Amino acid sequence: MVGPTRSKLRESCPDAPQSSGSGQTRRRRGAGAVEPPLELSAPQERPKRSLLQPFLLGGRNLPGGARNYAQRRIRNLNAQNYFQLEEVTKLLLLGRFQFLHSLLDQLREKVQALQMNRFSHRTLFGVAAFVGILHWIHLITLFENDRHFSHLSSLEREMTFRTEMVVIAYWYRTIVGIMDLFGMETKTCWNVTRVEPLNEVQSCEGLGDPACFYVGVIFILNGLMMGLFFIYGTYLSGSQLGGLITVVCYFFNHGEATRVMWTPPLRESFSYPFLVLQMYVLTTILRTSTVDKKHYMALCFSNVAFMLPWQFAQFILFTQIASLFPMYVVGYIEPSKFQKIIYINMGSVILCFILMFGNPMYLSSYYSSCLIVTWVIMQKKNKIQRLGSTELQFWLIQGCAWWSGTIILKFLTSKICGVSDHIRLSDLIAARILRYTDFDTLIYTCAPEFDFMEQATPLRYTKTLLLPLVVFITYFIFKKVVRDILCVLCTNTYLRSLLCVLQLIFHTLQLLAFAALAILIMRLKLFLTPHMCIMASLICSRRLFGWLFCRVHFENVVFGILTMMSIQGCANLHNQWSIMGEFTNLPQEELIHWIRYNTRPDAVFAGAMPTMASIKLSTLHPIVNHPHYEDADLRARTKIVYSAYSRKSAAEVRDKLLELHVNYYVLEEAWCVVRTKPGCSMLEIWDVEDPSNAANPPLCSVLLKNAKPYFTTVFQNSMYRVLKIN
Repeated sequence: MVGPTRSKLRESCPDAPQSSGSGQTRRRRGAGAVEPPLELSAPQERPKRSLLQPFLLGGRNLPGGARNYAQRRIRNLNAQNYFQLEEVTKLLLLGRFQFLHSLLDQLREKVQALQMNRFSHRTLFGVAAFVGILHWIHLITLFENDRHFSHLSSLEREMTFRTEMVVIAYWYRTIVGIMDLFGMETKTCWNVTRVEPLNEVQSCEGLGDPACFYVGVIFILNGLMMGLFFIYGTYLSGSQLGGLITVVCYFFNHGEATRVMWTPPLRESFSYPFLVLQMYVLTTILRTSTVDKKHYMALCFSNVAFMLPWQFAQFILFTQIASLFPMYVVGYIEPSKFQKIIYINMGSVILCFILMFGNPMYLSSYYSSCLIVTWVIMQKKNKIQRLGSTELQFWLIQGCAWWSGTIILKFLTSKICGVSDHIRLSDLIAARILRYTDFDTLIYTCAPEFDFMEQATPLRYTKTLLLPLVVFITYFIFKKVVRDILCVLCTNTYLRSLLCVLQLIFHTLQLLAFAALAILIMRLKLFLTPHMCIMASLICSRRLFGWLFCRVHFENVVFGILTMMSIQGCANLHNQWSIMGEFTNLPQEELIHWIRYNTRPDAVFAGAMPTMASIKLSTLHPIVNHPHYEDADLRARTKIVYSAYSRKSAAEVRDKLLELHVNYYVLEEAWCVVRTKPGCSMLEIWDVEDPSNAANPPLCSVLLKNAKPYFTTVFQNSMYRVLKIN
């Protein structure tokens, strides 16, 4: 049987190595602590002891590396030996004082060591605070340079928010309105006179202004995230230089790591910092032999905070469980610890389900399904062992059961919960792999951020040495893992260091998952690039490269790498700082002003999702579709709205819009002809979805020429036309 043959011996992980500076100081002190040389004795019968030589009765051990001496022999104290008696008395007194002096030196060294530890903790959090503030300044500088945000009117600031951003901002406006009812001042406003023909506008600042609130809070949150990256890299590598490498790599690859400086209030901007916290807490749990309850509570909190804002978060956590499960199968994770992690993740899903008012998507995802399957496999482990005669067969059976069980359970729960039509990140990935296309997947995948990774991206990683460094580190981790696995398969026993390489294997598997996602969907580089920066910190790990640091000086290697990185990294930062612009969108501003003053407050609007989001935020009018496109009902309404850009008849489109109680339709001329890439114009998408009408003329062109009799044009400018539905 496989189970009884397993050895329960576990090698304890060595203590984390100290910094190179302190280690070298101790080695120098040890080498220099030679014994005091004995004075050359005169040619007499009895050799005289030096007065400076350490002396202590009883042969006890002296501090400071002094030599042990035998107990003095009792001699006759006659006149001839009077001088020797005086000498012995001095030796005794000097020996006592030297012992006290050595003892005080040892106490002083211990106090200094404790002070150095406290100072190192203060240094750690001090540097983390510094890099956090530095990143916050970097973000607000880039955003201000690109938008000239501080000089925009309140309306222009709202218009800078597109797609899903403004929907969340609308919810916050409701909270601000409640605060205003209680007389709590949340913003300060003044009038701004603009150049003709632009009218005077009002500009506001303060947390009561939704635009200022989002920009401020998001940039502060992402500034804190950079400080957390420094602590994370330091903890993973065991050196503060590792944290420094993480931060420097992030700055040098900033354009590949985030887009928060260009589009601050995206859902991912709220969500991702909590994933960094979650992975740091999980790393702490994996490394620590005895885990406190507060770590599991922190894991639950970060899971919930990560999943609540963003619809794609569950799939990311699914890849995390998919990375942990093979480690449990091979035996790197203790079953009791892994079971607690699974329970915490289950509790996080239930909390999100409750906080999202019973959203069934949380119960029908791959993430929740894999948690249940993992728990079942752990409970039935003894029965599964009987199916395999060898260790390798046992591993394969568990792996196949996990994947097949997760997929089957996911589809069953989707059918039971009635959310089989909801679109998820897994659906987009499946469409990529299987080359399946329909209207919904094309709406996503035709967007540039949902395209495949650019071919220039690996080249940009290489120029900053991030990719070569991570490949080098990953090679040595895999080398160690393969050696461990072969040892297990050959000896059928587990003689391994559980805690030493556990977190390294987890981060390597997570890196592979993030790399696969980023290749399929470019937007998911926001997971890959920061994780590569975290992995780069391991170049300072003495567990991996202690053999190298014995041959070369540790600091020289690190600063040599940083110097080579800075060649392209500084150029990347300079390119970011050189971006200058100013936001302006006069056609949309005219549209919003017309809607505010020429339509009823309860008039219902329909149109392109980004435009509808802006109308909802700035005018508070009801809309029938918005950019939260993952919901099945919302996608069905959006499909009806977008039929104005198809080849259907005007009468059919009008009737469908009336069923949605639409009063006004905002038609955008650019959407009639825009084509981001082959096969991605609205007409081409509709030809795939509705081939029966492929021979008809485009409805958009017909409405632009003459909207009657089914529609009436009530507003028109260079970009927008508002059609009233007759």
